[in-house]
Amino acid sequence: MAKLTGPRFGPLAGGPARQLVVICHGVGANGQDLIAVAPILAEALPHAVFVAPDGPEPYDGAPPGEPHEGRQWFSLSDWRPLAMEAGIRAARGALDDYIDATIAELGIAATEYAVAGFSQGAMMALFAGLRRPVPPRAILAYAGMLLGPEELPQEIVNRAPVLLVHGEDDEVVPPEASNVAADVLTGLDVPVKLVMRRGLGHSIDAQGLAEGTRMLQDVFARGEAARG
Repeated sequence: MAKLTGPRFGPLAGGPARQLVVICHGVGANGQDLIAVAPILAEALPHAVFVAPDGPEPYDGAPPGEPHEGRQWFSLSDWRPLAMEAGIRAARGALDDYIDATIAELGIAATEYAVAGFSQGAMMALFAGLRRPVPPRAILAYAGMLLGPEELPQEIVNRAPVLLVHGEDDEVVPPEASNVAADVLTGLDVPVKLVMRRGLGHSIDAQGLAEGTRMLQDVFARGEAARG
């Protein structure tokens, strides 16, 4: 199984980390693509470390013979649900190992982390996050979809709060995917907030980022209060 690496940022306040936010990139990108949002989030979360691991596989959609630094969590050459589910199941272990290792390295409490992602990274955040024995404080999924919904009732092991954000004009991942995810998760008693952004394509906008920032602030503040 591939051992993940990638860029990191923070804590902005200096000193030891108190929280961890893991940000998963989309297919064909890499960790550098999304670590750029860390300084924005860090303004509200100055004691957090933000990490953006590179996916475990080279991007298989790059033009043959041309150098490409893109990565993927699993191949999207076949968008059939069973094929994508097989891919995400194979990739999940690498992300879980990376999260566990980073928490241990930082020396933070095992509960003080969140998982976020965009597009394929959102699929990873949802799939892995809901199956982790120690639940994340929150799961943020931008322009993604919920893979393996039929098996989730038997496999879910936590009910971490979930934020789903999707552009109504997304041309890559249908906006309906987040509506379906919200329905499935609500049916499993997972706290869900669904935000549909009018006029937005396959992207993250400032409003969506602000929604994520508010959720992270809230869940980490409650975690600190619970620890006294």
